[in-house]
Amino acid sequence: MGAPPGYQPSAWVHLLHQLPRADFQLRPVPSGFAPQEQQYQQALMLVAALAGLGLGLSLIFIAVYLIRFCCCRPPEPPGAKSPPPGGGCVTWSCIAALLVGCVGIGIGFYGNSETSDGVSQLSSALLHANHTLSTIDHLVLETVEGLGRAVRTELTTLEEVLAQRTELVAAARGARRQAEAVAQQLQGLAFWQGVPLNPLQVAEEVSFVEEYRWLAYVLLLLLELLICLFTLLGLAKQSKWLVVVMTAMSLLVLVLSWGSMGLEAATAVGVSDFCSNPDTYVLNLTQEETGLSSDYGMALRGLCEDALEGLLFLLLFSLLSAGALATALCSLPRAWALFAPRNPSALYSGSHLSEPLLQPGACLPPSFLFWLPEETPLTW
Repeated sequence: MGAPPGYQPSAWVHLLHQLPRADFQLRPVPSGFAPQEQQYQQALMLVAALAGLGLGLSLIFIAVYLIRFCCCRPPEPPGAKSPPPGGGCVTWSCIAALLVGCVGIGIGFYGNSETSDGVSQLSSALLHANHTLSTIDHLVLETVEGLGRAVRTELTTLEEVLAQRTELVAAARGARRQAEAVAQQLQGLAFWQGVPLNPLQVAEEVSFVEEYRWLAYVLLLLLELLICLFTLLGLAKQSKWLVVVMTAMSLLVLVLSWGSMGLEAATAVGVSDFCSNPDTYVLNLTQEETGLSSDYGMALRGLCEDALEGLLFLLLFSLLSAGALATALCSLPRAWALFAPRNPSALYSGSHLSEPLLQPGACLPPSFLFWLPEETPLTW
């Protein structure tokens, strides 16, 4: 069995391929790539379900933490104006978690770009292979048609001319049979006929799915970036309504992060199973054809190197995002409780408004004199 030029399974492929797999009954499943088998499908679904388990545990932990914070706080002594101890640590832990989330967003953008590059390379290789196969089909068709014309016209005319010479007629008929045999063998060169997957169709479907996948991840990354920035702004401005809105949005993005983590993990495991031992039948068919072998190697490098590496970076982004958002969801309510109270009635009532702005004989600041209109009379 030959290997396509320039392709060698990476260490990540071997590592993911060696992970244990089990179906819904927790029975071991072979790690060979078999997407048509039900047990293998269940194994990939179980890998994706681990992210759902992580989401459930995160939500339970956040709920227990917030309930304990709301219901088990010690009563504050009357007249206490100083913040409770540990308030600064809570705020800074929330800020640190949001900064870690921003780092994860940068990793996510890089992983999304790498995955897109790998899938684009795969689509390009499939399109080039489809062009090669179409060219072979065209050449075979032209050759078969040329042999058919030669058998129908030239050899038939030769047999009529040499009708008096039986040995020459026999030789012409032998040439006819050989030409027909060659035409039949040429028609059998199209080994890809009858294969259910067309390279052009696969390339179009992969490009279509990748376009929407890339757009969805860009929107998710931008949404999380906006949440981190506006949350930091809310903490800096001590805006309670902004912190409340960003807390609700953080919960939504937390669910999306765990969901994307499950899809990324299942896809990475499936891709590693395929890349660890690519289809032997395809390798045996393409090892003698330089053009198809190079296209196949290019497709494998795009899928098994760039795309898989991008998936791993996206998996790291989802993990950092989930951890950062969970920490922020636990810290934001405590940071919110530390905000300075705002009493609007105190701003518009009391002794501050009862006193005149300028006492008789007071001196105006120079800046105030500068902004007074010229026609404004000054009364002292």
